[in-house]
This record gives sequence, structure tokens and C-alpha cells, in this order.
Amino acid sequence: MAATGSKRDGMSRVILKAMGIFGGVQVLSILCSVIRTKLVALWIGPVGVGLFGLFNQALEMINTATNLGVRNSSVRDISQAVEHRDSSHIARVVTVVRRWSLWLGLGGALLTVAIAPALSRFTFGDFNHTWSFVALSLAVLFMALTNGEYAVLQGLAKLRRLARVTVSGTVGGLLISIPLFYFLREDSVLPSILAYALCVVVAAFVLKDKEYPKAVVSRRETVKMGAGFVKLGIYMTLGSFVAMIASYIFISWLNTTSGTHAVGFYQAGYTLIGKYAGLIFAALGMEFYPRLAKVAGSARRLRVFVSHEMNIAFMVLTPCLLAFILLRSQLVWLLYSKEFEVIITYISWGVVGTILRAASWCLAFVMLAKGDGKVYLITESLSAISSLGLNMLCFHLWGIDGLGYAYLAWYALYTIIVAVVYFGVYRLRLNFNCFTSLVVTLLVCTAMVVAVEHGAWIVAIPIFVVASSVSLFIAYRTWKR
Repeated sequence: MAATGSKRDGMSRVILKAMGIFGGVQVLSILCSVIRTKLVALWIGPVGVGLFGLFNQALEMINTATNLGVRNSSVRDISQAVEHRDSSHIARVVTVVRRWSLWLGLGGALLTVAIAPALSRFTFGDFNHTWSFVALSLAVLFMALTNGEYAVLQGLAKLRRLARVTVSGTVGGLLISIPLFYFLREDSVLPSILAYALCVVVAAFVLKDKEYPKAVVSRRETVKMGAGFVKLGIYMTLGSFVAMIASYIFISWLNTTSGTHAVGFYQAGYTLIGKYAGLIFAALGMEFYPRLAKVAGSARRLRVFVSHEMNIAFMVLTPCLLAFILLRSQLVWLLYSKEFEVIITYISWGVVGTILRAASWCLAFVMLAKGDGKVYLITESLSAISSLGLNMLCFHLWGIDGLGYAYLAWYALYTIIVAVVYFGVYRLRLNFNCFTSLVVTLLVCTAMVVAVEHGAWIVAIPIFVVASSVSLFIAYRTWKR
């Protein structure tokens, strides 16, 4: 028992270290993005912000379509190769991942060149920006190569080096972009996007893993070895597209029925509770996913790892979510304006839904660790349909506030969906303290929301102090052990 406890304490320390490293990286990335947006708005104006949005949206769409999810799916194969501790096999898998990344990058770049006139016509209504989209093909290639190196470093659990690559590329891209913005103004938008992509790919290749040299792998064998993670990646890509389509349908419906201002309120709230809270999940997932993939064949180790990760997630989230609820008005005023006060109730209940998002997130990673692409696509499709229906229904009944209820109900339903797969299909279990932690965290955050909604600060502040102190004390003891 003592040995098991020490192993779990060591695992907790690794998780908290990874979360600290990538939490800091995510915050720095957001800060660089805010600085860039501010400078563009100041020196170029709304036209520059609009051009950035249009080119980046096109770039993201092309990358999603042509990268086939290899950035995430190949991590599983690399992690499993590491688990077998066969250096020659690891080198072969790493070579295959890099080769597929190059192929997909070249394919995406050629596709971008081929459809550049159509992209210009669809985006701007004319063909005047055709050569701009042709130039954007370089960014498509650079990002594909970068994603390959990211996957290799994550799969090999070289997280510090991965963090250094991300920081170097992000900061370098910003530093090069600043003089471009100042001197070239509107003409700097595309060069700055290319400069960022170039900085990241250069950082990735300078800091890439050199422990496993390039292995000799034939093209036929490359196709055969890569078929597994490409197939899983295609399912992951389809799942992302289903979610994008559901989001687009809801936004279009919302714009038609209630106007652009309602869409703005929805997007602002979703960014606060979805993307910013997602930074914590991204930081945790960097270490959790490859570790889970290594033990995908062991039911006992899967149960231990998932249970442990869920408890760590609740422990870390509790003080963050309580602080968010307590300072919700100040955050909205700081990041947006007083006009956006209407989203305060929406984001408050959405924060409670984030707890269920953490639980479902831990369970859903098992599908990826096992490479079960079909089941993953089914659960993601059911999730997208649920979010669309609940958003429409709750907005119709309660307006903007209803979007918070919808977010909470959506993740409650999604947790049930992935739980059916985890418990029913895979026949896995969780430690009992996971259920206790989930219930306690839900009750504490719900009580906090009710207190601040009714202005009962005499209740809200003690809840925050006590619950946060307990969580931080547990984290401190875990770290010291």
C-alpha cells in the first residue's frame, strides 16, 4: 500500500508540473495574442482586425481538413512505442509520423494553391486576393510540419522541450510582427501570419528530438504503419467538423431570430467559459493523453489513471472556478465592457457545467487512448446534436441566461453518454472518491453561484476562502510528498 501511495504521489507531482508548465505557456500565448490584436487595432484599425480574422479562419479550416487529426492521433502510437522500450521501433514510428506530416503539409499547400481563386472570391467577393491565398499555402506547410514535431515531443513525454518550442515560436512571431505592423500597416497582415508560422516551425526543428535518428522505412511501410493513426485522425477530424457545423447552425439561427447583438453575447460568454477554462484542460491533457495511451491495454491501470486524473482536475479547478464566479462582473468589465453584463448569469451556470466537462473529458480520453475512432465520432456527434438542441430550447425559454442552463445540461448529458461507453462498453470502473469529489465540487460551485446571484456575499466569500484553502492545501501536500 505504501508503494502504491508513493507511486500515486509521484504521478500527482508529474501532473501538477505539466499543468504548471503548459498553463504558463497558454497564458503567455494569450498575452501575445492580446498584444498583437491591440497593436493591429491601434496601427491598422478595424480593417486589419478583419483581415486577420479572415485569413486565420481560412488557415484554420484548411489545416483542419488536410492535417487529418494526425497532430493528436499519432501521439498514441508514439506513446505505445515508448512503452515497449524498443529504440529501433520508436525511431521507426517517429520517422513515419514526420513523413506523414510532410506529405499532408505538401498536400494541404498544393490544395490551397489550387483553390486560391475560389477562396479569394468566396472570402472577399473578387479575385484580387488570389496571390495572398497562394502565399498562405506556405503557412499550411509550416503548420503541418510543426504539428508533426509537436506530436513527437508529446508522445515521447518531452514536455519541457515542447513548451520551449511553443514559447519560442509565439514570442518570436510577435517580435517580428511588431515592426511589420508599424511600417507596412494593412499590407503587414499576411506577412505577419507567415512570419509566425515560420518562427514556430524553425523553433520546432531547432529544438526537435534528436535522441531517435531517422530510421530507414520504405514508402509502402510508411503508409501501412501510418494507416492506424491516420484513420483515427480522420474520425477526430469528422468529429470536429460535426461540432463546427452544429455551432454554425446555432449562430445562424440566433442571428436570424434575435440579431447580431445576441450572437455577440453568446460568443463572449462561450469564450469565457469554454476557451479560457479549456486552457486548464489543454495543460492537463498534454501529459494525460500519452500516459493513458501507454496503458490502453490494461483495464486496471486505465481505471487508476482516469480516477487519479479526475481527482487532480477537480482539485485544480475548484479554486479557479470559485474565483471566476466571485469576480465574474469584474472579468466581464475588464475583457469586454459594462454592456456585456447581460452574460453574467449565463457564464456563472456555465462554470458549474465546466465541472461536468472535466469529468467527461477524463472519461472521453479513453476512447482516443484505445484508438476507437468510430465510438469517438458517435459520442461527439451526439454531443453536437445535444448542444444545438439545448441551446435553441433554453434560449427560447430564458433568453441569454438560458445559454448557461444549456451549457450545464449539455455537459450533464455528454457525461452520461461517455459514461455509458466507459462503464458499459469498456467495462471499466472509477474509484469511489471520484464520485465524492464530483458531487462535492458541484455542490460547492452551485452554492457559490446561488449566493452571488442573490448578493449574499457574507456566504459567498467564506465558501471561496474555505473551499480554495482546502484545495490548495491538498495540492501542497501532494506536491511535498
